[in-house]
Amino acid sequence: MASHVTVAGDLPVYDFDVVRKFTIMAVVWGIVGMAVGVLIASQLVWPEMNDLFQPYSHFGRLRPLHTNAVIFAFGGCALFASSYYVVQRTCQAALFGGWLIPFTFWGWQLVIVLAAITLPLGYTSAKEYAELEWPIDILITFVWVSYAIVFFGTIVKRRTAHIYVANWFYGAFIITVAVLHVVNSAAVPVTFWKSYSAYAGAADAMVQWWYGHNAVGFFLTAGFLGMMYYFVPKQAGRPVYSYQLSIVHFWALISMYIWAGSHHLLYSALPDWTQSLGMVMSLILLAPSWGGMINGIMTLSGAWHKLRTDPTLRFLVVSLSFYGMSTFEGPMMAIKTVNAMSHDTDWTIGHVHSGALGWVAMISIGAIYHMLPLLYGRQSMFSVKFINIHFWLASIGTVLYVCAMWVNGIMQGLMWRAFNQDGTLTYSFIESVQASHAGYLVRLIGGIFFLSGMLLMAYNMYRTINQPANQAAVEASDQDRLHASAVGSQNVLGGLS
Repeated sequence: MASHVTVAGDLPVYDFDVVRKFTIMAVVWGIVGMAVGVLIASQLVWPEMNDLFQPYSHFGRLRPLHTNAVIFAFGGCALFASSYYVVQRTCQAALFGGWLIPFTFWGWQLVIVLAAITLPLGYTSAKEYAELEWPIDILITFVWVSYAIVFFGTIVKRRTAHIYVANWFYGAFIITVAVLHVVNSAAVPVTFWKSYSAYAGAADAMVQWWYGHNAVGFFLTAGFLGMMYYFVPKQAGRPVYSYQLSIVHFWALISMYIWAGSHHLLYSALPDWTQSLGMVMSLILLAPSWGGMINGIMTLSGAWHKLRTDPTLRFLVVSLSFYGMSTFEGPMMAIKTVNAMSHDTDWTIGHVHSGALGWVAMISIGAIYHMLPLLYGRQSMFSVKFINIHFWLASIGTVLYVCAMWVNGIMQGLMWRAFNQDGTLTYSFIESVQASHAGYLVRLIGGIFFLSGMLLMAYNMYRTINQPANQAAVEASDQDRLHASAVGSQNVLGGLS
């Protein structure tokens, strides 16, 4: 298929080829990453599964493969696809960058493949969400700088006076992730596949969680909020509830999030004032987070009835509900007295996955279902019924997963803090592991539900792509773009360009 969508008249010529590629690979890598997640969840239900294909299939090697695949392969491809799509539509300009555009796609896929090879082989820096060794880190840097040039270059050549708020969130995500990656990945190479961190002791831990938490804050929050501010209004057919609130949301979020990383190191060797600062900033973060969640949900004012018939919109709106829940739970878990019970328990795993499955995955899925028919000139997805089934599989799977981990986590925290009158522990650690078994089984079932939905999505995507092109859909898309060009920034302000 041609690399560009060419239309007549004064309409911009968009480059959707790279968007198509990233969209397809987001679904593919989503299935791979979640399948590995189901496998390691199975290992916690049936520990003997760790003995298969040792040492490559061991939980300790597959767990970072799972996190990297879901965050950077699935989530990363979804962010590349949606940001390239949104920046073109809202700026009324084709992507800037020439050969850098395909380089970002093929370079990112190479990073993912190298991660899939090196992590099971045991090549790791052992830093959370930054396990890849230094040669791959350098490749990531080149790809990310190219991404920034393409994205910001497109904004510079825009045909609209206004820069829509989604692009502010995407831009903040791109810049901040670049800084986080370069600083945290500083290392002294020993061999081609082994290096040691440039930092030591508590300083290394602080730099790591400054990176780790803000990877959550900017890669998994700011980037996907950019997605939310475009696709929720578009799918609902309504303007953003409050554009002013979206600007306050943006500046409050990016100015506060960067300070909260030390809440991962409560009761550690980190100075107490640093731990307390992380706790306080985490609590303050609740305000901008909920402001954004409310802004997204209230965008449906006057369009609530569409939830009955539009499962794509349900994905987008339910993702906001999980975003609100996760951004309440996170600050609560950052309170020192709460963290004393939740730390190192499955409660943390439940919190992470309420954000990862409920927020990140669901809003990505909704955005992909919105984009796919438009990218391929189809009237709609092959089967709306399949989207509806996928929604329920994803929703039930997420609830099962998260609730199982909440119950496990609170139970573990209480068991670990239980003492006999003589001061000895009431329960041994292995007793808490045995008591967690039922929760691990429910978690596995939830993961299978979610993975099944992704497989159904892949089939629906395949059938949609292989349908004959619908000329009416192409013409309707062109008319939408013509209208956006004519109305200009007025419609951009409404989130409908």
